[in-house]
Amino acid sequence: MPEDCERCPAVDKHLCVSHAGRIDIKGADSPSVTEEAMTEQPIAANQPVSARALLSHRAFLFFLLSRSLSRFSSQIAAVAIGWQIYDLTGSAFDLGMVGLVQFLPTALLVFVAGHAADRFERKRVVQLCQLVEAATALYLAVITYLGAVSEVQIFVATFVLGIAGAFESPTTAALLPLIAPQGSLQRATAVASGAGQVATITGPALGGFAYAIAPHLAYAVMLVFWIFGMILTGFIQPRPQAVAKEGTGSDNIFAGVRFIRSNPAILGTISLDLFAVLFGGVTALLPIYARDILQTGPMGLGILRAAPAVGALAMTMVLARHAITRHVGMRMFQAVIVFGIATIVFALSSWMWLSVLSLAILGAADTISVVIRFSLVQLSTPDEMRGRVGAVNFLFINASNQLGQFESGVAAALFGAMPAAVLGGVCTVAVALLWMKLFPSLRQVETLE
Repeated sequence: MPEDCERCPAVDKHLCVSHAGRIDIKGADSPSVTEEAMTEQPIAANQPVSARALLSHRAFLFFLLSRSLSRFSSQIAAVAIGWQIYDLTGSAFDLGMVGLVQFLPTALLVFVAGHAADRFERKRVVQLCQLVEAATALYLAVITYLGAVSEVQIFVATFVLGIAGAFESPTTAALLPLIAPQGSLQRATAVASGAGQVATITGPALGGFAYAIAPHLAYAVMLVFWIFGMILTGFIQPRPQAVAKEGTGSDNIFAGVRFIRSNPAILGTISLDLFAVLFGGVTALLPIYARDILQTGPMGLGILRAAPAVGALAMTMVLARHAITRHVGMRMFQAVIVFGIATIVFALSSWMWLSVLSLAILGAADTISVVIRFSLVQLSTPDEMRGRVGAVNFLFINASNQLGQFESGVAAALFGAMPAAVLGGVCTVAVALLWMKLFPSLRQVETLE
């Protein structure tokens, strides 16, 4: 967006991205879109396709498979690395440190990664990241097999995975709008999320099973899936990628930050995810719950990690058929509140069935928030800036997930696992209620068009 482009004065009622009129995210009482926006906005000009038709779209299918395999490997890594660190050290603080080590590359490389996604061919960036991840998995498999693994080596490998993820995630997010049929981004997001959740469900379970057989086997499976994901990414044929002209304001490496600051609803959306999940994340504590509270082993940990994905998958199946068309801002706040309540129930549970159910509800609620948030941000961003805006968004997501693991680990070390998890759930609900007051324009978002 050019530096002298002023924000629409009606932005408190709806989100007007720029003078280009790419998308209009309207509030319930906002005026209708301008004739210019209706002319230039390609999404509204086409009827969305069904979820089944999306799967016959070759580029989207390859994207779906590649993304799922990467997700599969990441989930196996979460189980294997988490259990191995806790097995080596027995420390809740070290479990939290895993999240911090993964987050640091995102914080350090956020602007570079976003700029790379906008300046280079996105599928090649994704392939390079998958190659680095596969090499790291090979390293972990070898040192674990040889019995030469140490805590420091695991943290170094985790840091490298964090670097690759810092580039891969915003690039993948910026690639999807170039692949999904026009007018179907929200449904494509739901389908892609559902496919990812299938990998998330089976990934932790397989990771726990493979680790129980032999720790190095889990890393070997990661290696295979990342290699196949890299191959499938090469078959993706996206639409031409827009590139900002050099010397313009939109080419600036910090253009994504300026864009987000100029749109209160987007700022409120990504900051809500940051603070809500930062306090409400219990993922880092699952090894403690599995071994000490629920008294189960690696397989039980895999089931617990898969439970949120089961709920998320069920919700994505619903959203793939029935897109959210009304009160989307309020629906996102309600989903975050349910997420916090489910976290509290899980924290207090000493029964495996109730813990699994709570995590499933937590995952379903989070999916509603994710689909709304992703659709809002992507539809509101010009293609030549999607990498940089996506990188900032990914920074917020990683801060909520991985810094949330660090916060949970520190809180558990200070107060105990159960009090820390309860406090996190309460803070999540409080943040959602506070953000409803701080960002009224986000609460009033009515539709995504």
